[in-house]
Amino acid sequence: MQFRTRLKTSQHLIDLTPLVDVIFLMLIFFLISSEILPLKSLLIEVPELPTDQPARLAQLIVVMDDNQVIYIGSKKEIIDMGSVKDRLTELINAMKSEYPNYSPTVVLNVDRRVDFGAFMRLFSQVQECSPRIRLSFNSRT
Repeated sequence: MQFRTRLKTSQHLIDLTPLVDVIFLMLIFFLISSEILPLKSLLIEVPELPTDQPARLAQLIVVMDDNQVIYIGSKKEIIDMGSVKDRLTELINAMKSEYPNYSPTVVLNVDRRVDFGAFMRLFSQVQECSPRIRLSFNSRT
């Protein structure tokens, strides 16, 4: 079975495949053989920071979730309401012994579904330990 086509073959088409191949080979050659001069010649002056000062983000985190479970510190250890003050005092003293001129900030992150009484009990214990408190409320639904 033969099909008829009405398209005429043209002898004037140019095949660009070899040209593209040569251009890619030249591009690869120049990328590999060239030196990256601007990166080698940059002179950047880095400011010196005192080594006895902590990072600006050194904070103590106290979290209370919607089930009134309290997590404290960077390792998020679970603590009951009665031992928050003792553990927070230990962490603050450890941070002050490492950096004597630094007063850490306590970040109090409370879920919005926690009742006001539980929040106030936690807030008063944190306030007895540190004068610097930052409140953060979780707004998840």
